[in-house]
Amino acid sequence: MTPFQLREAARILHLGGVLAYPTEAVFGLGCDPLNEQSVRRLLEIKQRPVHKGLILIGADLAHVQPYMQALDETHLRKVLDSWPGPATWLLPVANWVPRWITGQHDSIALRLTAHPPAAALCRAFGGAIVSTSANMSKRPPARTTLQARIRCANQPDMILSADTGQLDSPTPIRDALTGHSVR
Repeated sequence: MTPFQLREAARILHLGGVLAYPTEAVFGLGCDPLNEQSVRRLLEIKQRPVHKGLILIGADLAHVQPYMQALDETHLRKVLDSWPGPATWLLPVANWVPRWITGQHDSIALRLTAHPPAAALCRAFGGAIVSTSANMSKRPPARTTLQARIRCANQPDMILSADTGQLDSPTPIRDALTGHSVR
């Protein structure tokens, strides 16, 4: 992924576009989480209902921290000890976060990614982005650029071509307060 491609991807995100990009295990679909039209378009591409909620990823704590309520030291330490890395946490959501992100949930799924292409994309954008697998709901996720193009019916505005990480399956999701595994 070149610096030009990253700048172009960030520009597309700022203009309300939808991207496909590599994550730790699969290609993800992403957009600006605060742009309702972008999120709804992403959900339409994926054929995913809004009530399920979405994961947000960032490269730095400052990218994701505004989306969550403050945690006590014990719970925060557990989360921070796993970041950056392939760990997605369900956290108490900040009051201002729109329902098109959280769906029917009173928590938010957040991850600080250590995967270089995804982290570079978040840094180029300047904040957290949506991260959901690049495929139609209930279909196998895309693991290559070509699969992302095919499985999303060529609908993203841009597909960032780079390798996914080494994980065999999408990142685990755990509840930060209870420790229960959700995925």
